[in-house]
Amino acid sequence: MHPPILESRTFSWPDEAACERFAAALAAEPALRRAGIELDGPLGAGKTTFVRHLLRALGVSGRIKSPTYTVVEPYEVGDLAISHFDFYRFSDPREWEDAGFRELFAAPGLKLSEWADKARAMLPPPDLRLAIEPQDDDSRRVTAQAGSVIGQALLAAGARA
Repeated sequence: MHPPILESRTFSWPDEAACERFAAALAAEPALRRAGIELDGPLGAGKTTFVRHLLRALGVSGRIKSPTYTVVEPYEVGDLAISHFDFYRFSDPREWEDAGFRELFAAPGLKLSEWADKARAMLPPPDLRLAIEPQDDDSRRVTAQAGSVIGQALLAAGARA
């Protein structure tokens, strides 16, 4: 079950540059530092691409890899802790406790979760959920849903992109 939605907007990303601008707008929003963002969409939708643009805009340098096999990749930019999760291969709820995910989600910082539906029962409600849908012309239709005041601030920032 999805958490309540306070506000929803639909965006069109005609190309990857639009995704990058959206990510940069979110990175400039101070509320992002304590946000939980879920990214939904089919394989190849652009979830990891968005995360890469967001992390670059936040100042992450070096290789940014998908945590498909490791489930989580941690990053730090100054005093900002960032956890990028990919629950695609997540299947056993015991992994949640064994891996210390409860502590990671309780700690301060930005949490980015791909394939959140696979761990829905353990995850806290997201501040912002981005559902990315590839279109026939290679553009992306993005439905952004704010589940908190933080999410609403991020939604407003994205609308300014």
